[in-house]
Amino acid sequence: MNKIDKYILNKYISTYLLIQLLFIPIAIVVNLAEHVDKLIAKEVPIGEIINHYYNFSIYFSSSLLPLFLFLATTWFTSKLSNNSEIVALYSSGISLKRILKPYMIGSFIIAIFSLYSGMYIVPESTKNYNDFSYKYLRGNKKAIDSKNIFRKINESEYIFLTQFNPKNNVGTNFTLENFEGEKMNFKISASSIRFLEKSNKFRLNNFSKRTITDSIDIIYNKRSLDTIFDFKVEDLTPVNYIAESLIYSELIEFIENEKLKGSANIDRYLVAKYKKWSIPFSIFILTLIAFAVSSEKRRGGTGVNLAFGIVVAMVYVFFDKIFGVLALQSDLSPIIAVWLPNIIFGLLSIFLVYNAKR
Repeated sequence: MNKIDKYILNKYISTYLLIQLLFIPIAIVVNLAEHVDKLIAKEVPIGEIINHYYNFSIYFSSSLLPLFLFLATTWFTSKLSNNSEIVALYSSGISLKRILKPYMIGSFIIAIFSLYSGMYIVPESTKNYNDFSYKYLRGNKKAIDSKNIFRKINESEYIFLTQFNPKNNVGTNFTLENFEGEKMNFKISASSIRFLEKSNKFRLNNFSKRTITDSIDIIYNKRSLDTIFDFKVEDLTPVNYIAESLIYSELIEFIENEKLKGSANIDRYLVAKYKKWSIPFSIFILTLIAFAVSSEKRRGGTGVNLAFGIVVAMVYVFFDKIFGVLALQSDLSPIIAVWLPNIIFGLLSIFLVYNAKR
């Protein structure tokens, strides 16, 4: 790299860090002001609050990393353009492709950091942030889906519960069905099921077992029965944010297990998985767009470029959220939903860079 490359690369990274340092404290102050009454009312220890906002900083920073980088690139490139530094580079015979080299090197550095942190650092902070939020700040909102639970617990058995309360480990309208191929061998049902921690067993009330044979059905009823099953209590109601709180290797294993169990939340978990890869790629795309829209010297100066950049960034975030919701609530494939905003804005970045003034 020559001096110009080092100069632009230094501006790229330092401006991004500056944007982070400016926005994170503001976000903390706004969040604290919104929730300070709840923290006081529940007498939350100061140590827990400090740890929460440490995790909040990492969670907030990682969630908006592409947006911060886009604003940073727009800001410092606009300043270069207003100081006629971009024009000077063009005038000296340096091509657009060559000017973009330090931008792409900077994008690569931050993309690698984003990929690693998203897979191995952010998940722990995400878990701690959400645990604290649901415990102290979100009132009656639940961190789990506790109604209409359906699970495949092994190759031949399925369970269903109308609902399950993890606070007292009690579920209602429990059903277990055992199959051999497509033929049902037996069906167990109970009006309620409770997990007994001392004995590590499940207690079924109003127990009924129907065994199906070729000639007759054998029905056995009992008021109460303690037994064991091939599943754990935590398997019934995983928290909504569990996929975001697992490191990548654990997430892959978790998704495979949930597929075997017939989980209804697979699309949600797959979206979390694919986002770990799509966000680093979005860094390159948004950097190109930011350069293209801010490298031209405009009458309004940096302010006009920043305003335009914020609009583009908001549109990207809007697309990202909309397609994420579509993946969860329609037949749209999670991998298409996650990567489609990058594809659309990737094509836009190619168009804008191609038409940038030389």
